[in-house]
Amino acid sequence: MMEKSPIEKIIAPVNRFIHLEYTSGIVLLISVIVAIIWANSSYHDFYHHLWEINFSVGFDTYMLSQPLHIWINDGLMAIFFFVIGLELKREFMEGELSTLRKASLPMMAALGGMLVPALIYFMINKGSEASHGWGIPMATDIAFALALLSMAGKHIPASVKVFLSALAVADDLGAVLVIAFFYTAEVNFTALGIGGIFLAGLIIGNLLGIRSSAFYLILGIGVWIGFLLSGVHATIAGVLVAFTIPAITRINETVYSENLRKLSYAFEKEIPSNSSLTTSGQHQTIQDVKNLSMAAETPLQKIEHSLHPWVAFLIMPLFALANSGIVIGADILTAIINPVSIGVTAGLVIGKFTGILLFTWIMVKTGLSTLPEQANWKHVTGVALLAGIGFTMSLFISGLAFKNPLFIDQAKYGILLASILAGILGTVVLKRMAN
Repeated sequence: MMEKSPIEKIIAPVNRFIHLEYTSGIVLLISVIVAIIWANSSYHDFYHHLWEINFSVGFDTYMLSQPLHIWINDGLMAIFFFVIGLELKREFMEGELSTLRKASLPMMAALGGMLVPALIYFMINKGSEASHGWGIPMATDIAFALALLSMAGKHIPASVKVFLSALAVADDLGAVLVIAFFYTAEVNFTALGIGGIFLAGLIIGNLLGIRSSAFYLILGIGVWIGFLLSGVHATIAGVLVAFTIPAITRINETVYSENLRKLSYAFEKEIPSNSSLTTSGQHQTIQDVKNLSMAAETPLQKIEHSLHPWVAFLIMPLFALANSGIVIGADILTAIINPVSIGVTAGLVIGKFTGILLFTWIMVKTGLSTLPEQANWKHVTGVALLAGIGFTMSLFISGLAFKNPLFIDQAKYGILLASILAGILGTVVLKRMAN
């Protein structure tokens, strides 16, 4: 085994923490708590003014100037949606959504978990100015839900975690479609056309076999700017760009394995330098191994693996910090008794639970699908409850659905209350199964 350097020994515990299943959920929760404490402290004015600071990028007349919270919600979150797009493409190609039989149960469960909450919210707010917020309780926060599922106990079958993951991924796809079709402002077709040209360039690049991350980054930024200026929400650009990323290796695993053995043998044949440096022959062999490994790796998986820590430990916590700062006063009970808060809470807690459980039951009872391996209806009940944690995506959609700050705050109260209730209920149900 390779001996660790002093610095590697120091950061090893940090690396272990980062790679735990529930770590991103813990970091996200800390960000929410910090935001709420900050917004209710004596520094609350600084909290609110911070996100309004203007940042400009560009030169001369080509300037993009926006407040910090817009850069986070429309810029950094586009990267978040880009990673969701990569995940969706991977799942459609090889994962839990790759075949009709695999995809049918989580996709139908996700559909039920979107339709019923939206209907409940709409019925509560029907005819009011706030009825446009029906998309808010449709989303599931995969980071929080998986974190609580992991902490519920080791007795939970792996298939249940896969089911929740697939359900949340399908849920994300639904949320993306809702944003694209129902929460898009007036469209500037000139800007959209420019974004489309860059997108076409990415598609052509994929067909030509271009695998450079820099190529997709540069043209991807062009797509994002075009969509941002068009009125179509910029996060949609993230998903579309993700689907253009190559997901095919240049060599198959057999060729990789054979060539790796040859290179390993060539390395061993080299006369050792007996120093801390490698010989020129050894160095060349190492480079050949790197090139071989790059050919055996898909750009999609490489980029997803690289971006995941940034999304989990920077972008999502920063989004939560900027958007979770709700004021909790003495009149908190009065503040949450309004159609928006009630609609969001009922949609996420009752609607998600009912929709997922009902649509799963229909799929199983009709014989169109079966429950995940080693899973039972109590597991599905726990998952259906955890899916009511809509935090990140629900907050994001509330900012698109409403322009009225009062409605946004009321939606935040509902999201926070629903996420707490769903998290507690789901964890209790799953933990009791161990007893």
